Amino acid sequence: MSDTSTARRHELNLYRRYFELVAAGHKRVEVRVRYPHLIGMAAGDTIRFRIKGTEETCDVRVLRVTRYPDFEALLDGEGPANVNPASGREEASAARGMACDADWTA
Repeated sequence: MSDTSTARRHELNLYRRYFELVAAGHKRVEVRVRYPHLIGMAAGDTIRFRIKGTEETCDVRVLRVTRYPDFEALLDGEGPANVNPASGREEASAARGMACDADWTA
């Protein structure tokens, strides 16, 4: 259990298609490269997702933060359907972009 007195709120942008999946409760795993501004994220924190350029937001509570050495390990650990319910493993792998050798967090 996390100490809620130290819980923080993080603001992250999402594309509309992913935002709608999160807001509907279908996408429960968010995947990000572990950039410096995300290092302190912990269970109990809140993420406010926003569709960039709009006022549409959705708040979710962080249940856990898991580090993976690479994107393939992340897909193996979380399952492609949990990472992106709207696509399969091949599409998820292709979407990882240029940060394929980064330290990933789910």
